[in-house]
Amino acid sequence: MTVQPSCSSRSPHASPTRNTRPEVREQRATILIVDDQPANIHALAKLLKDDYRIITATNATKTLELAQRDPRPDLILLDILMPDQDGYAICRELKADEATHAIPVIFVTALDQAQDEAKGLQLGAADYISKPFNPAIVRARVNNQVSLKLKTDLLEKIALQDGLTEIPNRRYFDRKLTQEWNRQSRHQYPLSLLMIDIDHFKLYNDHYGHGAGDECLRRVAQALAKVPARAADLVARYGGEEFVVLLPETDANGACEVGEQMRAAIHALALPHAYSPVADHITLSIGASMHQPQQPVTSAEALKQAADRALYQAKEQGRDRLVWRDIDAG
Repeated sequence: MTVQPSCSSRSPHASPTRNTRPEVREQRATILIVDDQPANIHALAKLLKDDYRIITATNATKTLELAQRDPRPDLILLDILMPDQDGYAICRELKADEATHAIPVIFVTALDQAQDEAKGLQLGAADYISKPFNPAIVRARVNNQVSLKLKTDLLEKIALQDGLTEIPNRRYFDRKLTQEWNRQSRHQYPLSLLMIDIDHFKLYNDHYGHGAGDECLRRVAQALAKVPARAADLVARYGGEEFVVLLPETDANGACEVGEQMRAAIHALALPHAYSPVADHITLSIGASMHQPQQPVTSAEALKQAADRALYQAKEQGRDRLVWRDIDAG
């Protein structure tokens, strides 16, 4: 397949999938309540709505869809007796999926036998509440699980954040790439990748010093991170002066547009680089590529390699530019 992207505008496919307004997550934790009986959902929602953002589902399909959607729920209250697929099966699917396995699940059910509770806990549920429930106990157990989840998320964020630039690190990118690769295979959408390098950064460090180099990296990282408009897009530090951008549901034209916006953002910073053969300020070289689900590529590694080869071409062609390379180009 040959792709000839245009960087001047988004393609008809990319336009609906890339929002122009950023998605802003509410500060309150989100609880997904799952029950096939609206009355039960209403009772739990009324009990918790003052402290949490509430979303609801009445079947397995909707539950899994909401659990995988960004931003993901912080806690799931799950009934067991469901008509299409019981709560045990839903919990099993949630725990088997890397994207949702960390979401705590509390069973809220009329099944009150010890073996029922044991089965739920063995499947990975964090807690088990029998109906009819005591409101004070529900609040306490929900508060405990949400508090623990938020603390765990904070520790995870610290572990997956680059200490210098305060954007996600390579470990987080590798994890996210695997998740998005699997998701795009299921849902049949394009997945684009940008590999970015600061031009002649060694010369910058050699002449301005490593302290100035660190400040340059911080400013470039923050400028790059502000460009994508969607929560699903990821800008991460890949290592040294290299960055990577993962763009789900984005085709060739959309990826090129984001890349050119990033080049423009760094030009606008006007960070002096008197020793660069390219320009008197900091510039970027960018390699871009995209994978369509119907393409015969077996791993995300091929996408990374295509973008990396495109980055090499950008440098060979004089730097301070974006080069697109089709994933099938070899």
